[in-house]
Amino acid sequence: MTETLMTWTRACSTDDVPDSEGRRFEVGGHTLAIFNVDGEFFASDDTCSHGESSLSEGYVEPDCAVECIAHMARFSLRTGAVLAPPATVPIKVHPVRVEGTDVLVGLDA
Repeated sequence: MTETLMTWTRACSTDDVPDSEGRRFEVGGHTLAIFNVDGEFFASDDTCSHGESSLSEGYVEPDCAVECIAHMARFSLRTGAVLAPPATVPIKVHPVRVEGTDVLVGLDA
């Protein structure tokens, strides 16, 4: 996705997502999971591609991955790639930038 086709939308404050955790936010008509890994923020669609489980409730791992609490599928927070089954379909990730204390997410325009 190129930046010219995106709308940068404020998702939350950096203080809203503790380190090594995820939180769920409604942003621009999307249900997103925002993750904090050692001060680096990531965004993905909140629903696991394997089932109807919230990824924001999953286990955030120091290697920039999230493990779904339902069936332990793992996904890269950087690319959305599946890192461990039973999931076989990647999750959608969104670009993130931090401006001051605002976490902005790039969404399809």
